[in-house]
Amino acid sequence: MSAIHTLGIDQGVAPDPEKSIGNGPMRTAYQLHQSMDPTILFEEYLHYAKITRREEREAEKALKQKFSFKRLIKNRFSKGHTAPVLESAVRQPSGIDGEKNEETTVESGVPFDAFNNLTYSHPSHVSDAEWKALSRGVRTVGWSTCFYLITSDIIGPFGIPWAFSQLGYGPGVVLFTLFGFAACLAGFYLWWVFIEMDSDRYPLRDYGAAFYRVFGPTSRHIINVLQSIQMILTLGSLILGMGQSIAQISAGTSKPLCFVVCLLIFVILGVGLGQVRTLQRLGWLSNFAVWMNVLSVIICMGVIAHSAPNFAATEASYGPLFGPGPIRTFAGFPPADFASGGKGLIAAMNGVNQCVYAFAGAILFFNFLAEMRNPWDFWKGLVCAQVFLFLFYIMFGIYTYALQGQFAFNPVQQGLSLYNYQTAANICYIMTGFIAAAMYGNIGIKVIYANVFQEIFSAPPLTVLKGKIIWVFMVPIYWVIAFVIAASIPQFTYLTGLLSAICFVSFTYTFPAMLSIGFRIKKDAMLPEESFNETTLKYTRLDDGMTRWSRGFWKRWYFNVFDVLYFLASLVAVGLGTYAAIEGLISSFDGTSIATSWGCTAPV
Repeated sequence: MSAIHTLGIDQGVAPDPEKSIGNGPMRTAYQLHQSMDPTILFEEYLHYAKITRREEREAEKALKQKFSFKRLIKNRFSKGHTAPVLESAVRQPSGIDGEKNEETTVESGVPFDAFNNLTYSHPSHVSDAEWKALSRGVRTVGWSTCFYLITSDIIGPFGIPWAFSQLGYGPGVVLFTLFGFAACLAGFYLWWVFIEMDSDRYPLRDYGAAFYRVFGPTSRHIINVLQSIQMILTLGSLILGMGQSIAQISAGTSKPLCFVVCLLIFVILGVGLGQVRTLQRLGWLSNFAVWMNVLSVIICMGVIAHSAPNFAATEASYGPLFGPGPIRTFAGFPPADFASGGKGLIAAMNGVNQCVYAFAGAILFFNFLAEMRNPWDFWKGLVCAQVFLFLFYIMFGIYTYALQGQFAFNPVQQGLSLYNYQTAANICYIMTGFIAAAMYGNIGIKVIYANVFQEIFSAPPLTVLKGKIIWVFMVPIYWVIAFVIAASIPQFTYLTGLLSAICFVSFTYTFPAMLSIGFRIKKDAMLPEESFNETTLKYTRLDDGMTRWSRGFWKRWYFNVFDVLYFLASLVAVGLGTYAAIEGLISSFDGTSIATSWGCTAPV
């Protein structure tokens, strides 16, 4: 769960625009390597992307010829190495207010945050060949590692049983299948757009940059604002979930902690870890997080099979109707009194919100693609991850719903009635949640720093002393805002549902469909008579405006019509999901739940 390359190279010092790179009437180095340069045409991105993809395929063939099992093991445990050409490109003084810059090298085994530490005050020192080597130097991830990254980012099985308790067996399986397939299709859309527009010359490193290249600067700002909202809400929901786990653990001690204190404990730990500005070895952390999630699920499945549901937790969160009683399951949508998420459509949509929450993660696919040695292989990691997650979710959801029925809890490990096993599962949950919270906090702050502090207030890069000082103060402020959200809305299910409806549906379904439509129209509008001139860096268009957009739309209208329907369906999901989550939040403050804002009583 992270957004590793939100900043890309934008943290670097703006180079001297008078310094040029390469031969002939080329753009300046700053223009060449700034992905937000308005003078760069859409067709230019496509032109250089074709060159990069061709060179990547050739490099991949050469690498496979040198493959050996010994080399595989050595690289897996290597601390990384840096080619001399990379060192000459990267080791540059910052030149800001006399501050001494860190000498940062790009480790071949550390793909993440590499560009975030680079500064470029003297672009004339970096040739085209050196820039290409630098760009390739941070692209080290293979598709198997990408599988772990995607799985770790998306995996969220702990709300699945509760979703089935709102939907029943039939609708639950159908909707999980539908949303899983749609999420996989959206991933293919993002992969296709990346393959067509990313290049060594113009790296594509985040969602906002993709929208900028297709729809212009306004769309990028909208994406970045929504991404910031998602990050802070996600962090708030993680704080709330972890606080509930800490509260359950402390409930077995002689002096149980106040619920707000439980939230605060996690926040203090998060602020400490948040002072780390870079996230390295994320592949190993992601691997660890995946298997910790699997271990927690195994514990839950074993305990659920031999013990009753946690009636105290369900009654505390959902009211007296969910106190001790017989377990009921349903083939279709459960009756009103057996759905803890509301009545009728509201309960069903709250269940759907958890389906979406379970498959969300596409917001980071561009970041993962930007780190891949051969982005063509991304589809392998994507398909393997989606199939694994789908089967995992269906199996776990049906199993738990069959044994706990309407008493299924969200998150599921807090619905275990045996304290010792509940504590073990909570510890696993806290460990994986801590990794996720650290990454979301880190990236959320970087999004704000890049798009507000650097773009508007001309703040220095994070690699210099002033940038580090600003970071030190931003971390606790960011975590405190998330803490306020968690303490004010002590209903994990509805908070994650609101987050899912507003942000996750948009980034996982709505925006990929928009990108697919816009990109396909602009590409198909290109005429055979039009061409890009590498010498003059000009692309000659024969027409523009609505005529061009219309031609692009109707060339492959069947794909575009399908994507429009996909887009409209996702908008419906956003509207209904938001309505259901808000209604659920309103009902949670009517006295049904024993938890109150900023109260000491935990909702578990």
